[in-house]
Order: sequence, then C-alpha cells, then structure tokens
Amino acid sequence: MSTHNFNQGYDPQDIEQNKVMAILAYFGPLFLVPYLAAKGSAYAKFHANQGLLVFILEVIVGIINFVLGFLSIIPGIGFIFSLISWVLYAAVGILAILGIINAATGKANPLPIIGGITILK
Repeated sequence: MSTHNFNQGYDPQDIEQNKVMAILAYFGPLFLVPYLAAKGSAYAKFHANQGLLVFILEVIVGIINFVLGFLSIIPGIGFIFSLISWVLYAAVGILAILGIINAATGKANPLPIIGGITILK
C-alpha cells in the first residue's frame, strides 16, 4: 500500500461538506452536478474529474461492446467476445465503486490506471 497522502492540500471542512457531491460524480453524467453545483470545492471538482474519466471509459466500453456484439455471431468466438464485454464492464464498475468509496470516506485518491488524467480543472 502506498503511504502517499493524496488529501494533502484539501480542506477537511470542504471534504466533509462535499462528500455527497463527490459521491454523485461516479453516477454517469451526474459528474456535472458536483462540478457545477460545488464550484468552490476543490474536493468536489477532484471527484467530478474522476467521475468524468469513469463516464468516458464507460462510453468507450459501450462502443467496443456494440462492435463486439456484431462479431459475436461468428461461430466459436461469440463466447470469447461476450467474456471480453463482461470483463470490460466489470472493470468500469470496479473503478466507479472505488471512486464512491474514496468520496464517501473523504479521500482524494486517484483511481487506478485512469486517475492521473485531468480534464476538469
């Protein structure tokens, strides 16, 4: 486990006041709610950015699964494409759950793999 304190620089009062907003960020397009409604909160903006990343990944996975759906009619490999689709959606779900847990527990930890990307400032 990393001992890095990702909460450094975040006001504890901001974190407490905006936990619900931060949680909302991980429910698809609701990432906009904390971004627009809690403009003065660095904590809410952090989670809005993380939520946007999860949402973008979910859209990409949806497009991939749409394409794989057409390919799954090929005999013998349909099961493999179905398995790939399930794994991709599970990965997105796990990232969203990790984000919700971080938000609810007052942590500003970046999500694995995608968490280092900043789109919303």
